[in-house]
Amino acid sequence: MGATKTDLFTAEQNRLADLFRAVGHPARIAILEYLLQVQGCVCGDIVHALPLSQATVSQHLKELKKVGLIKGEVEGVRVCYCIDQQAWSEVKTMLDGFMAKAKCFC
Repeated sequence: MGATKTDLFTAEQNRLADLFRAVGHPARIAILEYLLQVQGCVCGDIVHALPLSQATVSQHLKELKKVGLIKGEVEGVRVCYCIDQQAWSEVKTMLDGFMAKAKCFC
C-alpha cells in the first residue's frame, strides 16, 4: 500500500498491519518461537536450529527487528538477538483489543 493510503487509517491499524506482515512468513514464526525458548542467541544459533541459510535467517531477523518484535545487541563482532519484551507486551495488548472487537463468529 502506498504511503499516501496509510494515512487514511489509524496508527493502531497501521501498526497491526505492519506486525501481521512481519509475522506472515512461517520462517519468522519459527524464529520467534526459537527466541522465546532460548531468550537470546546469535544468528548462527538460529541457522543451526532451522533449515534455513545464514543469509535467509539474517533477512528474516532484519524484518522482525524493523517492526520491533526483536532487538539485537552488539557483542563484539556478533549480534545477540532476543524478544523485545516491551514490544511483545504492546503486541499482546493490541491483539487482545483487536480480538475483543468480535461480537460473534458466523
